[in-house]
Amino acid sequence: MSQPIAAVVVPAHNEEAVIGRTLRRLLAGTAPGELHVVVVPNACTDRTAEEARKAAARYAPATPPPGTGGVLVVETDVPGKPHALRLGDEHCGDVFPRVYLDADVELTADAVRALVAACARPGVLACAPVPELDLTGVGPVARRMHRVHDRLVAPHRALAGVGVYVLTAEGHARAFPIPDDVISDDGWVHRSFAPHERAVVGEARSLVRPARTVRAHLRRRVRVRLGNRQLDALGLPFREPRLRLADLLAVVRRREVGVLDAACYLAVQLLDRALTAVRSRRGAAVAWGTDASTRVSHGPAGPSSAASRTPPRTPPAGG
Repeated sequence: MSQPIAAVVVPAHNEEAVIGRTLRRLLAGTAPGELHVVVVPNACTDRTAEEARKAAARYAPATPPPGTGGVLVVETDVPGKPHALRLGDEHCGDVFPRVYLDADVELTADAVRALVAACARPGVLACAPVPELDLTGVGPVARRMHRVHDRLVAPHRALAGVGVYVLTAEGHARAFPIPDDVISDDGWVHRSFAPHERAVVGEARSLVRPARTVRAHLRRRVRVRLGNRQLDALGLPFREPRLRLADLLAVVRRREVGVLDAACYLAVQLLDRALTAVRSRRGAAVAWGTDASTRVSHGPAGPSSAASRTPPRTPPAGG
């Protein structure tokens, strides 16, 4: 059997509703042993592991040796994504490039092949696909907000906020291991590389389902902000241009978004800042976590599916 073209690590916490869909989408059309996939259910209280094994059984041996291709499910009672990523690494053998895929994000085998090809380019240590937003079931204001944000960050696509990042062996040695207390693993990875060392691969797409409501988006912004500030404190500053009002006006002038779209985006941004100021003055603790409403399974995988289970993705455009 030939060496797999890539290893794919999928950390999963209580993802029984979506893990099967993710694996079916990833493995469809693959040759036997083409990918070595390690799913790491961590601190789960549901049937994530069982659903992962069920989906994997259609495509590959249930317990492949590390680095030989197929799908391996490695369970742990230890919570935390950084630990799950390290545990997945331990079962990848020496296979690189290495793909780190969120359990609720869809990525096809063709996309993986394009990402692997990008990693072979001189100087590239890390890469990511272009996110495709599935706005099914998203409220009208949130829908307009997401569309505008997608246009604003398009010129500065990053490794963060996409649900997928890929590392070469050299890139992995630089970015890993990720400390256990890091909130934003993809932000950590993104900030570990200079712009010329990372690539966004236009031929590869990840299917991402953002927050359905403004309320859910604002809750997720708390996590994003905390993650960004933590990375700043750890000595990994954000070096990309910050989004400005001029950027918003520019996409409106180019008619990439409508005036109403821009107004919705600006209103949500102002509300986010106002809430942040109030919380800071009060010193209030704010709850954040997974947006469970985006993790309700509704049928087959694919961009046309009515499913909408993914937590909000927000590229690191400032904290």
